[in-house]
Amino acid sequence: MPVTQQHQPIGWRNELSALLRLAVPLMATQLVQVLMVFTDTLMMGLLGPAALAGGGLGAASYSFISISCVGVSVAAGSLVAMRLGAGDQRGVRQVTQAGLWLALVMGLLAGLLLSMLAPLLLGLGQQAHNVAAAMQYLQALRFALPGYLLFTVLRGYSAALGKPGPVLAITLCGSLANIALNYALLHGLAGLPRLGLFGIGLATALVMNGMALLMVLYIAWQPFYRRYALLRGILRPGWAALRANLRLGLPIGAIYALESLLFVVAALCMGALGDLQLAAHQIAVQTVYVAFMLPTGIAYACTFRIGLHQGAGQLHLARLSGRLGLALGALCMLGIALLFWLAPAWLVGLYIDRHATQHAALLSQAVTLLAIAAWFELFDGLQTIAMGCLRGLGEGRSTLLIGLLGYLGLGAPLAWYLAFSTPWGASGVWWGMAAGLAGTALGLVLAFERRLRPALSHRQKTDFYSEKSLKG
Repeated sequence: MPVTQQHQPIGWRNELSALLRLAVPLMATQLVQVLMVFTDTLMMGLLGPAALAGGGLGAASYSFISISCVGVSVAAGSLVAMRLGAGDQRGVRQVTQAGLWLALVMGLLAGLLLSMLAPLLLGLGQQAHNVAAAMQYLQALRFALPGYLLFTVLRGYSAALGKPGPVLAITLCGSLANIALNYALLHGLAGLPRLGLFGIGLATALVMNGMALLMVLYIAWQPFYRRYALLRGILRPGWAALRANLRLGLPIGAIYALESLLFVVAALCMGALGDLQLAAHQIAVQTVYVAFMLPTGIAYACTFRIGLHQGAGQLHLARLSGRLGLALGALCMLGIALLFWLAPAWLVGLYIDRHATQHAALLSQAVTLLAIAAWFELFDGLQTIAMGCLRGLGEGRSTLLIGLLGYLGLGAPLAWYLAFSTPWGASGVWWGMAAGLAGTALGLVLAFERRLRPALSHRQKTDFYSEKSLKG
């Protein structure tokens, strides 16, 4: 019997409670994980504005490639939730194993690609000294990808089974280790060499692979996971499970890439405008990225809850869970927008000394960008949660089309136009991104509602005629 048919509570309060039990630890996990990126940015800032600009270029390049692979990897968690809802333990094991193999292959290939980016960055008009700094950072950071993607699959597997706590604990340990290693390699503590940007990337790579290993050991040790026998037949992944992961994961990876490409275009615009604009953009993007982890955690929770209901054939609960998730996300992002609007200088001061005279221009530019970000935070949150809702329904193609139109059809060209064909410059880049995110959010929310409406309408008609025939 499907899991949710056995003990799924009915009613919005119960569904909200179940959603929050997943969302809160997953939001915390996302915030702790982004602490690694935040730590890297802080350490770049300690090396100076030049390192911050070049390291930011490398981080943007890494983000584009890694997030595309992550999109494919998160499909495994969605499929686990669907199989769990249908009561298919063997299917849970098979789709997870296939996701692990795909993660390993993608991590190795993506790392190779990162090592060859220098000619492309130079061809895109980036300054040679920024490219050199970016490659110094990426030469070490590329080794983080296999561990990062394997951890992503195992994180989705555990959370979809209703166990997000271990993921949070391991991520917290990893973030603390990343801070310690970063600082040690930056300052040459305990006899270690001073490795600069390379050391920042190396610390993250070591931690990411360590987190994946810890997750494997925890799953192997805990009795709860043994019923799914994850290691059974892992050397022979099923082709059907691989196809299922690719069928859902490739469109998700593509839309993740499109969203990331929007920010890459923005970074390239900033790099062409100058080092000051690029450094301010890096500060603002990292601040927005931290805030973005709240709706991302909600999106994952919606994915798993909706997938569970989808597998059990309870589409009315799937819709309810999605609507509750969207409402939660809207409240979170409105609060973040208020913070960006009221205290932008304080936020920028987390990265640089805002009282230093030499940082006055950088402070002013970053504050301006955060003020613009306050306007699009709501749309940024809604689009990622709606994407998670559609992912829980196993829907990838419509999200890809909407993302293509919103990110590349509207956001990227508008950002480029406003940056170089109007006096707005750096501010124009961010207004262009805002337009792309708003259009995408609207399209994805409507797609979620339309995806469920025909099935629910058919079910209601079927229930009506069945009840009528029974009475007759």
